[in-house]
Amino acid sequence: MRRLFLLIVACSGLPACKNHREPPGARPEPTAHATVVNAGPGDDSPLPDDPAEAGAGPAGTAVLGTVNDNLPFKPDGTKLASIAWRTWIYTDTGPKRTRFGYLRAGAVVDARGPAIKNAGCAGGWYRINPRGFVCLGKGATLDLDNPVVKECSVRPVRGQSLPYLYARAADVPPFRYFKLPSKAEMKHVEGDIDTHVAAFRQSIHTNGIADLLGEPGAPPDFLLGGKPVEKPYGVPKHLHYAVHAGRAAPDSGFAITRTFEWQGRLFGLTTELDIIALDRTRIVEPSEFHGTEIAEDEGLPVAFIMSHYANRYVLDEATHAIKPKGSLAFREPVKLTGATRPGGFYETRDGDYIQAAGVRILEQRDSWPSFATGTRKWLDISIRQQTLVAYVGRHPVYATLVSTGRGGMGDPEKVFATVRGTFMIHSKHVAATMDGAEDKSDSYNLLDVPFVQYFHKGYALHGTYWHNDFGKVRSHGCVNLAPIDSAWLFEWTDPVVPQGWHGALNFKRGTVVYIHG
Repeated sequence: MRRLFLLIVACSGLPACKNHREPPGARPEPTAHATVVNAGPGDDSPLPDDPAEAGAGPAGTAVLGTVNDNLPFKPDGTKLASIAWRTWIYTDTGPKRTRFGYLRAGAVVDARGPAIKNAGCAGGWYRINPRGFVCLGKGATLDLDNPVVKECSVRPVRGQSLPYLYARAADVPPFRYFKLPSKAEMKHVEGDIDTHVAAFRQSIHTNGIADLLGEPGAPPDFLLGGKPVEKPYGVPKHLHYAVHAGRAAPDSGFAITRTFEWQGRLFGLTTELDIIALDRTRIVEPSEFHGTEIAEDEGLPVAFIMSHYANRYVLDEATHAIKPKGSLAFREPVKLTGATRPGGFYETRDGDYIQAAGVRILEQRDSWPSFATGTRKWLDISIRQQTLVAYVGRHPVYATLVSTGRGGMGDPEKVFATVRGTFMIHSKHVAATMDGAEDKSDSYNLLDVPFVQYFHKGYALHGTYWHNDFGKVRSHGCVNLAPIDSAWLFEWTDPVVPQGWHGALNFKRGTVVYIHG
């Protein structure tokens, strides 16, 4: 996606910022006197070596709330919960604090007191693991029975494929209900829905979608009794009608945390806590395509089968002839030894052969960029080949196909092309909303795009649930990844997003992204 505006970017000090509301504690203010306590049992944070350095107190003590008070601690059972769309995590509690990352509403993490109250946080700062400070107030609470905590208790899944169930708006987009509508209210808002709902019910069993939806149960307790959903601080609020907040935009995408049945109809609760009728959507079936990990004793080349009709071959030892052994799947990764045979055959690492025709081969590099040293992580992305290889130094560890900007090698300032050069990943988000402000034909108003990794202005690597064209140009400029690939790379690259966090920022030590022709 080219020049897509990740809504979190505006709040991260990155380009393309627009009006936004800062979470509590976002604007540093003069800090009251520091709180000093003795380091005692239950606190395994090491003390600074030099008591005279910033943040260190008298010998045997540690100054709470400082940058030095920023190592993992032993939990004592105290928990803190996010009740804002973004609850910022800060480096310290002082006036020059910066951000480590943020929590998403519903996240519950270990916390350590005592609360540090100052002009920047009247509710008190708490340390969380593995580092950072969170301000109690509109963004966070110690009350785990808070309605927002219960409503957002379903957390994204990391490391596998898509973090949520996803859906796209159907030809007639769904209404965003803010409480459970009665059957009469549904018909008043949408007209006669019985035939439409019955057809959807039948379709999900014939197209395999029922397995994705699982067995829908009853609505969650917090929706019963006609109660409206209480949205987290920072979530966009739309004009309310009797039971809904308007119809979703065409081509919208939704991340869904819960599915349930109500009044004979299947509904989903989105991450933004809108209740949508699933029969007004197309449930996303995640792409099964993915690249391949490369072991220490392996390497490039790796081939991807780009034909729908390709065979695996075996060498007949008696006749020394090549003969078919079986078929290969479209875009299947095949590891090669680098050896070839006459007729355009490549030897595979398992002793078979493939034909060069209809195959995209990622060859070993014959030259290296200066940063390809030691254990430095970096991503090698080719626009012409539409490939990505993850390296540690000069050893490849993962190879896959991607979709870069549809403008190919064009000027990113003039066409939907991916920017070229050397960059670093500086912010990562488990999921974040993007909207295609310049071209609504693709990627418009996509809620919670999975595993977003920003490396330059509005350009990011991210998972993609709205197409399955990996290996071809497709995006507005971002690097589109298949769901499984995006989940793998998100956990591999730096900065690391600790478990329970929703995003992390680091403008100095991110994984290098090298994009070329």
